[in-house]
Amino acid sequence: MTIDRPRDYLPLAEARRPRLRDGLGRRFEYLRLSLTDVCNFRCSYCLPDGYRRPCGRPAELTIDEIERAVRAFAELGLWKVRLTGGEPTIRRDFEDVVRAVAAIPGIRRVAMTTNGYRLAKRAPRWREAGVDALNISVDSLDPERFLAITGHDRLGEVLAGIDAARDAGFSSIKLNAVLMRGVNDDELEAMIRFVTARDLSLRFIEVMRTNDNAEFFAERHVPGESVVQQLQAAGWQRLPREDGAGPAVEFGHPEARGRIGIIAPYAKDFCADCNRLRLSSDGKFHLCLFGDGGFDLRDLLQSDSQQDELIARIVALTKGKAPGHRLHQGNSGATPHLASIGG
Repeated sequence: MTIDRPRDYLPLAEARRPRLRDGLGRRFEYLRLSLTDVCNFRCSYCLPDGYRRPCGRPAELTIDEIERAVRAFAELGLWKVRLTGGEPTIRRDFEDVVRAVAAIPGIRRVAMTTNGYRLAKRAPRWREAGVDALNISVDSLDPERFLAITGHDRLGEVLAGIDAARDAGFSSIKLNAVLMRGVNDDELEAMIRFVTARDLSLRFIEVMRTNDNAEFFAERHVPGESVVQQLQAAGWQRLPREDGAGPAVEFGHPEARGRIGIIAPYAKDFCADCNRLRLSSDGKFHLCLFGDGGFDLRDLLQSDSQQDELIARIVALTKGKAPGHRLHQGNSGATPHLASIGG
């Protein structure tokens, strides 16, 4: 007779192994949790006209709702949570959200993605609250170009924030740069030199087509493979994938302190080892950034007594995750722009 043991008594390796699978056998350990779709930057590849709140947009998830959602995913073995937006730090209760998420049993890593506009002043507070790792958007190292891309003359503040984050002791600091033809692709070497001398990771991200940027995509898309070829020609070598890692393919160099990552959703087999699921700021469960829409979980986030039903719904929905996105067919699903469900 087989006796089911409580989770706490499972062998450590088994207890930490993600148990949530889709129909293809992919395991999920990483939740991208959007706290808000609001952003105060006007990045040319995402919100060139600034944020405009959709009419009738539901309220953002409360801390209690967030706790219930993350607790359910943690019960299923997800152990890494990335707090995203929009710009997640726009929420007045951001630090309270961090503390709540970091305290949930099973959550071993809390990361966040930010445009860095408050980082210089608040890095120590965010670290103390429980943020382990940072991704900071830095699309140019030239102040005028940074202003042109983001709509804000704040490169100096963001760079100061990177220094403050290093002093605050985050376990990982990564810089995100969306590479755009004719905009910042000539900065490739300068950006590589920047991280070569610092203990940082730099992620070059392909421009992705969404419902509102087809013309921009056609004009500005730089294939990630072209960057990979340049890195390899300069002696950079592909590194093994780490547990819980995101979609980037990472490269290291024997003479560099930092690392370079490439996020290339148009590359072959990009979706083959997907380990990420998404929850939007209004409680929609997204199986893919470029899926046909989200599934509402909010009705099951109102009471602790709903936890078993919530877990069952997550398991059932995850089994229907598609093999991959349809970006190659020019289909970006229901995603209007990257800020809408956390990029």
